[in-house]
Amino acid sequence: MLKEQTLKILRMASFSDGEEGGNPAGVYLGKDLPSEEEMQSIAFDVGYSETAFSFLEDGVWRTRYFSPESEVPFCGHATIALGAALAMEHGNDVFKLKLNEAEITVEGQKNENGFYASLQSPPTSSRPVDPDLISQALDLFGYGFDDLDMMMPPALVNAGAEHLLFTLNHRQRLSDMEYDLEAGKSFMRDNELVTVCIAHAETPTLFHTRNAFASGGVLEDPATGAASAALGGYLRDIKWPHDGEIDIVQGEDMGMRSLINVQISEVMGSSIRVSGKVRIIKDQ
Repeated sequence: MLKEQTLKILRMASFSDGEEGGNPAGVYLGKDLPSEEEMQSIAFDVGYSETAFSFLEDGVWRTRYFSPESEVPFCGHATIALGAALAMEHGNDVFKLKLNEAEITVEGQKNENGFYASLQSPPTSSRPVDPDLISQALDLFGYGFDDLDMMMPPALVNAGAEHLLFTLNHRQRLSDMEYDLEAGKSFMRDNELVTVCIAHAETPTLFHTRNAFASGGVLEDPATGAASAALGGYLRDIKWPHDGEIDIVQGEDMGMRSLINVQISEVMGSSIRVSGKVRIIKDQ
């Protein structure tokens, strides 16, 4: 079986705050993809919340994403890392990606300040949450209904992967977030959720978020591009005064401060542009 040591796996942190923070991702670029079993094993060995595997096929980069425990249909921060890796190998460009369930693009560039990437998400959607589901979620994370900011009602949000989103009325309560990993894994897998995104709006265009990723065997993501895109689509759906763009600070409460820029067009359901800096993890 192929292992990480026999392949070139780039290690990068997406949405970094300068040369700190960000969400680590593995990136494999090859002439073809390893088998599904090998990709799962490699992702487990790499140990990051996701590793992207990609190869060029008829002018399009066929791409799959694996967490340490399962394949996921779309991963934003690994796509951002992939964009930077492609720019590193092929120069600044916009690259077409074919995912399992969608076709998107990622733009990668290098300038005097380092690597940056921007992805165009799959189409977005959102819908209300069943009261029983949000009640279970609040119990899991130790919140009550009085903690919710109902200016942004709980919702199931999607931009290539399904997330449960709810927002809190106080920043401190976001810092208080904790939950049991195994209980969270059962909850997310039973309800076919990739993450639970918990947010607080400091201003209409500045958000703080935390993303629980127990479905992939990870307690929390420092930066989650897919959920950020889904949040952007949701804000558009509820006619939030986003002025076409929001900034998201994620990972601060876990010591991995990450900065995510989200650009929101007026076209309902259309792709969201998610951008950030990428730093190379040096101990590789």
